[in-house]
Amino acid sequence: MAWFYLSIPSSNTALTHFDTLIVLGNPCNSDGTPGPEQRERVLESVRQYQQGIAPRIIMSGGAAHNQWIEADSMKKLAVSQGVPADAILEDTKAQNTIDNIVNSSAIMVTQGWHSAEVVSSPSHLPRAALILQHYTTIAWRTDASRWPPEYHFAVILAIYASEIKDCWQIHTNGFAARRRPAYAPALSTQTR
Repeated sequence: MAWFYLSIPSSNTALTHFDTLIVLGNPCNSDGTPGPEQRERVLESVRQYQQGIAPRIIMSGGAAHNQWIEADSMKKLAVSQGVPADAILEDTKAQNTIDNIVNSSAIMVTQGWHSAEVVSSPSHLPRAALILQHYTTIAWRTDASRWPPEYHFAVILAIYASEIKDCWQIHTNGFAARRRPAYAPALSTQTR
């Protein structure tokens, strides 16, 4: 299983600059503030934005794990770090990683964009790459955020073990058993 996980490509392009960054959601804390992984993903996207990797960011994540909409929390943090609010689009409907990718890709189509750097936690990127390969035709590469400093080694190891298992299940069973999102552009895209 681990060999397969480690062999998943991290890009399908040699591009170094992209039409947009896509930040994959992660749960908010119970008070609506960014959770540890969400915070680190957003901070990485801010660094990439400030380096000129892409001129805009899609924050993707709905209220998947509690009542807080991940994309809203993510946008607030990015704006507080200096990213202009009008450079950020939100997908507020995504409930899982497939939704994140499919909804963000649909936003890209409506905007006429063709390439994205996808930001997420290091362990999550191989699964995101499998989804990108299966559900999109965009040019993409992945970019890993830092691990939250409050995470201990055992927590990180458990997260990797779970992601390796998920990737292996996709490899052996495909996406047939996984729900494909029903994207509705008028409902899932917000520009604020």
